[in-house]
Amino acid sequence: MPKNFEKVINGLKIDPIIFTFKFDCECTGECCHYGVYTDSFEAERILNNKDKILANFDSTQCTDASKWFEKPEEDKEFESGIAIGTEVINGKCTFLDNKGLCTLQKMANDESEYKWKYKPLYCILFPLIIDEGVLTIDTGHIKRLKTCNPIFDTKKTIFESCTEELLHLLGKRGYSQLKKYSEEYLVNKKNN
Repeated sequence: MPKNFEKVINGLKIDPIIFTFKFDCECTGECCHYGVYTDSFEAERILNNKDKILANFDSTQCTDASKWFEKPEEDKEFESGIAIGTEVINGKCTFLDNKGLCTLQKMANDESEYKWKYKPLYCILFPLIIDEGVLTIDTGHIKRLKTCNPIFDTKKTIFESCTEELLHLLGKRGYSQLKKYSEEYLVNKKNN
């Protein structure tokens, strides 16, 4: 990603495409079918909750926890430097149930906890990603999806569609900075 990005918030460069890319989603969990990369500490947290997870699995999900993750690999994009992908079993992420719902999120909801307590960051962020230190859009993954993709007659942008995800990532202060930057960016774009 060779571009220079002028705005940095919480150590992340901001790709202004998030302010203009039209996006809406009729969520069916399709984006999760391919699995996701987790940081090694996220995979460890999931495995530490194996018994609770298994109690929430349905018959389409693999009960052998040793098959839930791919082999770890070095990846400097992750805090620990190690990325571990979730396995795709029965045509979907191992943590997706037969209704397309995430077991990790359901489990947190059932416990009256923060809904993303157990979910890996990249699950939460999609269609946003962090690529080489840049907060941007996972356009490659979006293109292969049928329900979670750009709906060109929408007036919403990814920035507007992903407020909750951006607040999770950046916090209130970071999100306020991002919102101010979006307003400035759109005014400058309109005037140029």
